[in-house]
Amino acid sequence: MSADGRETVLRVDHINLSFGGLNALVDVSFDVYKSEILAIIGPNGAGKSSMLNVINGFYHPQQGAITYKGVTRHRMRPHVAASQGIARTFQNIALFKGMSTLDNIMTGRNLKMKRNFLLQALHWGPALREEIEHRKFVEQIIDFMEIEAIRKTPVGQLPYGLQKRVELCRALATEPELLLLDEPMAGMNVEEKEDMCRFILDVNDEFGTTMVLIEHDMGVVMDISQRVIVLDYGRKIAEGSPDEVRSNQDVIDAYLGVSHG
Repeated sequence: MSADGRETVLRVDHINLSFGGLNALVDVSFDVYKSEILAIIGPNGAGKSSMLNVINGFYHPQQGAITYKGVTRHRMRPHVAASQGIARTFQNIALFKGMSTLDNIMTGRNLKMKRNFLLQALHWGPALREEIEHRKFVEQIIDFMEIEAIRKTPVGQLPYGLQKRVELCRALATEPELLLLDEPMAGMNVEEKEDMCRFILDVNDEFGTTMVLIEHDMGVVMDISQRVIVLDYGRKIAEGSPDEVRSNQDVIDAYLGVSHG
């Protein structure tokens, strides 16, 4: 629990991560509270994506620990993270370009499917009934995210902004408790960014999904996040509300390059 009674979903505790002689993260600690949208910002190379990779087990820190839902791990495994409700989107879209929107989102249900592979392949009996239930759930996500018109379209034929929305849908199909969003607005035009902001806020409001967001667009960060963590050269230099962070001199210096001189 936080000092004001908020439930802590994730605790990042003194994380150190290095690759050879390069320090990607240096003694980084922070909490993530239930149902909040927390933004992680910082200049290029600050360690933001590395932090997400530590949280969901793609990277293993040399020091420190991650506590998720009360269980502390020095090494999280990606499949464990996924099975326990941590979902992730990526800077570079990681979809199956030849598959339809619907089928891409259905892949997000794989961890939820209990029937054996042979029965699933045969579309028979209990496996068929299970697939129908999962498909209903995916159709609800498609409706919620307003992409009914492209449900049968191969993802590779979609414009970039819609592909990003499909990737968010696939993450939602896992029913995440903690959603890690790595630059969900990267490469989007103004209208696409506005749509994505709206959907992120809708997901947070409708499902209470806790989110950790990396984003370079400061307007987006200030509009949709409740708290902001600032990294620079792998170190946490600020934490607070968007207004507090915006007026922090260390943050201003980092973004203007003053601290890099």
